[in-house]
Amino acid sequence: MAAHGSGERSLDAMTVGERGIIASLDCEPTIARRLMELGLTPGTVVELIRRAPLGDPLEITVRGVHLWLRRSEASRIDVSPA
Repeated sequence: MAAHGSGERSLDAMTVGERGIIASLDCEPTIARRLMELGLTPGTVVELIRRAPLGDPLEITVRGVHLWLRRSEASRIDVSPA
């Protein structure tokens, strides 16, 4: 996993109700393209809504839309504090 700078951390490390700004996507180009098509682009505000009972998947809201992401995908999305 890439090093995080200036308060950045992965989306899966956020707490429920916390908001962050997407800083970067650290994944394969095909996965990054799919995530960006869903609206997860750098500079976009994202909020962690809840986690499934066993911690996977995660429900997030981005651009007014609720999405569910696998924890493995969320761990590749770096966010900075909002």
